[in-house]
Amino acid sequence: MAFPGEDELVTLITPVTDSCGLDIEGIKVTRAGRKSVVSIRVDSDSRPDLDLLEAVSQEVSARLDAAEERGEVNLGAGYTLEVSTPGVDAPLTLPRHWRRNRNRLVELLEDGQKSVWRVGALAPGEDSVVLVRPVKKGCEMRVLEFSENPRAVVEIEFATPPAAETELTGLDYDQALAWQEENK
Repeated sequence: MAFPGEDELVTLITPVTDSCGLDIEGIKVTRAGRKSVVSIRVDSDSRPDLDLLEAVSQEVSARLDAAEERGEVNLGAGYTLEVSTPGVDAPLTLPRHWRRNRNRLVELLEDGQKSVWRVGALAPGEDSVVLVRPVKKGCEMRVLEFSENPRAVVEIEFATPPAAETELTGLDYDQALAWQEENK
């Protein structure tokens, strides 16, 4: 009976997350002596609520317990299971992260420089995203290519976003490119 690795746990719990329409955003197993903590981060486009997270936690726990009983995994003398969402401080590393944060502010780090943009439409091929920010006379728009390996995190915003920005982030990708071309 071996202590399970991340890949083994992903294989074990994917049927549960798939059936609930969730993506596994990360798994971390921390051994603390004979016991362990299994932390699983999940997310979806519809933002999982606490009831769904509780249901997933119960199903995953049952699968882990059954795998231990069959001798497939060994999580130690006992384990604590934590199922949560990534949180707003998680970096945006995949196209789905950008899609899920549309209309939100993000802090972008490029060439050692920080800038703040509002997330717009994802390209149909999911290889780039439209970003918008205010300038003196309106708004500036740009397309960020994911091949540039951007570093970005969501900025917490307490005020209602300006209508001019949300109007632009509400455009689909082709409409946004047309607006950008017209407003050079």
